[in-house]
Amino acid sequence: MTSTWAPASALSPHAAERTWLPSGHGPLAALVARPAAEPAATVLLVPGYTGSKEDFAPLLDPIAAARLTAVAVDLPGQYESPGPDDEREYLPERLGAAVTDVVAHLGPAPVVLLGHSYGGLVSRAAVLAGAEIAGLVLLCSGPAALPAEGRRRAALDAGEPVLRRQGVAALQTLRDALEAGGPARPPALVEFLRARFLASAEAGLLGMATGLRTEPDRVDELRAALAARAVPAFVACGAGDDAWPVATQRDMAERLGVPFALVEGAAHSPNVENPAALLDVLLPRLAGWLSSTTRSTG
Repeated sequence: MTSTWAPASALSPHAAERTWLPSGHGPLAALVARPAAEPAATVLLVPGYTGSKEDFAPLLDPIAAARLTAVAVDLPGQYESPGPDDEREYLPERLGAAVTDVVAHLGPAPVVLLGHSYGGLVSRAAVLAGAEIAGLVLLCSGPAALPAEGRRRAALDAGEPVLRRQGVAALQTLRDALEAGGPARPPALVEFLRARFLASAEAGLLGMATGLRTEPDRVDELRAALAARAVPAFVACGAGDDAWPVATQRDMAERLGVPFALVEGAAHSPNVENPAALLDVLLPRLAGWLSSTTRSTG
């Protein structure tokens, strides 16, 4: 399958509508792209740490064009979704409960869950909490906490005391300084990313950072849960992923007994770095799952 969709960013234009979805943590801001024909299923897209629904902007219209409803959400405390003041509510297990609420709201039609990075840990928790899904995609996520020796783990460790003592704005200033010599970005994108980070709940940033440093390995639990409900899954990551090593994610797929896909020309965020290549591995897989579901229930 060859795609014509070009790499883009969180500001990619799309036809999705803005809406709100209910959860036990309060209403969640969402983008919903609906196909012209009756949808075969819904794909629920869950962002990672410091992310938002806009991280999936390049995927929304192509997913809808494949006769699927695309729903991207802000997790509690992210960007436009309010969140609680208790840091513990942002650990994967608690956010997984919020995602489970959204899955129930979107049903009873089939719902495929795609979690990116920290959103993968949250999506895993939702499955373990009993979310009724028709498939699971773990994108650039890992079996447990971020590796202790990684650059992203070091950034979390360095940023926490700044966040606790001086707040979100001070941490954004530090981020600006660290990114000053990096690749140039369009000014509108820089402004969006800055505004999004400043809108993040402080408790959410702290709680999710704790989750990224403490989440245990639950791969065996997930394999058992998927097998018990005959839920298909696969693992995908960018060829240059710098969060969880590619080898670690490949090993996770083997332990789960599911396929692994490498997205070339991408690092930790194929959804914006090379969405065309990601869609090339994602859409055929979803079509196969859903056709199997149709045959088994027909």
